[in-house]
Amino acid sequence: TNHIKARLLMEPAENAVPYIQTKFFAGKNFNYQTDYYVPMDIVEQFPKITLDEKCILFSIVGASIGNVGLFPGERKCFLGGAICVAKVLPQYDVDYVYYCVESHNVQHQIRRKTKGAGQATITVEDIREFEIPLPPIEIQSEIVRILDNFTNLTAELTAELTARKMQYSYYRDNLLSFNMPVSKKKIGEITRVFSAARVHKNEWMQEGVPFYRSSDVISKFNGVENSRGKAYISFDLYKRLSAKSGKIMKDDILITGGGTIGIPYVVPSDEPIYVKDADLLCIQKSKEFNSRFLYHYFLSTEFRKYLENITHNATIAHYTISQIENTPVPLPPLDVQNRIVNVLDYFEKICSDLNIGLPAEIEARQKQYEYYRDKLLTFAETGNTILSRAEQSRAEPVSYTHLTL
Repeated sequence: TNHIKARLLMEPAENAVPYIQTKFFAGKNFNYQTDYYVPMDIVEQFPKITLDEKCILFSIVGASIGNVGLFPGERKCFLGGAICVAKVLPQYDVDYVYYCVESHNVQHQIRRKTKGAGQATITVEDIREFEIPLPPIEIQSEIVRILDNFTNLTAELTAELTARKMQYSYYRDNLLSFNMPVSKKKIGEITRVFSAARVHKNEWMQEGVPFYRSSDVISKFNGVENSRGKAYISFDLYKRLSAKSGKIMKDDILITGGGTIGIPYVVPSDEPIYVKDADLLCIQKSKEFNSRFLYHYFLSTEFRKYLENITHNATIAHYTISQIENTPVPLPPLDVQNRIVNVLDYFEKICSDLNIGLPAEIEARQKQYEYYRDKLLTFAETGNTILSRAEQSRAEPVSYTHLTL
């Protein structure tokens, strides 16, 4: 292992292949722009972990357990750690087996076999014991054809969403570059920036006033539920702490100060919330700017470059109150800000609003796909014969078998 690590390259090279880790695959999507590349002389020494044919990958360590990938075999790659590879025997349809292991049935088996309260693990021996139904090859192929149609449609919508996001970025950067003269002011000159008072973890509750951390803001920004779960504090504690640090109001801006830094969130209402002091900084709304204008500016290429410049020497990148206060922002007249916001909000809704536009359609298609996938791969047992529910009156017998690695 140390021999391999010492030879890993940081940039693509002609005689090197991508080093695949769990974060670079999800389902049928593979990202070959990886962190490392492996020289071919190393690859040739380890044929068992060289990916050169269509096969199935399982993540076997940590939070990503259950992540399954179908490696397309279109180019040679090298397998990173914490991943198990299943090379399907030629008499079976590899795409069919992939859909089986992605289905609710096998995902349930994965959860049941996962061990460890700290860093969760699942073993190759556990994966070998997973049971999947094996109808005749003709039925396997037909199931693959149906499910491929669903996944191809979702892939087309996802590609369109990616194009729309690029369109939003293009117009955002153009609208915020200002060809005409525009005054700039430091944020600290036009509003108050503050951090919350400390809340100890033993003061968190299961209900009460929502308590936001950076992970909550990042999840909201990405339009998903926070996988860490929600936290709350008591209303009495909220009143005491707000009196000390300041009350967070509608149209105030929260910005992540550590970890994934510089992600903004505009508070949507006057409903009481509180935030974790080390994670989020608060920018009060101001008469001089539209909060949504500042939000879009925080996502602009100009601001991201500024952020990289002020944090590039830090061991752990973070964004402090004084750095926010000293951040210069362009301030055109409010009516210009409002027009820019109207355009950019429209593009952003198409790209990220789960109630309208492409994200809503993709989510609906994904649910439809999962429903039919699990229906097609659910089999009923009649006596000693296992038959597809849809084919019970006419199908050939179907057996369950262990997954062979």
